[in-house]
Amino acid sequence: MEIAKLILTIVQVITAVLVVLMVILQTGKSNGLSGALGGGGNDTFLAKNKAHGLDAKLARTTKWMAAVFMVLTLVLTLLL
Repeated sequence: MEIAKLILTIVQVITAVLVVLMVILQTGKSNGLSGALGGGGNDTFLAKNKAHGLDAKLARTTKWMAAVFMVLTLVLTLLL
């Protein structure tokens, strides 16, 4: 049982590091001061295709990795 806890803890630490890295790699969702003053430009071609780009993939992967992290945390809590 101790080996299972050790393996799950290692996987949890790796998952936590990956979640942090994915959050850091994502771009911000706000436009800053230019967006507040009306210079948003959210209807450009690049903004419309952003849903299929790297940011969308990172966001989806971050959600899945966070879910895995939460499940691992619950499992480790029950095992202790």
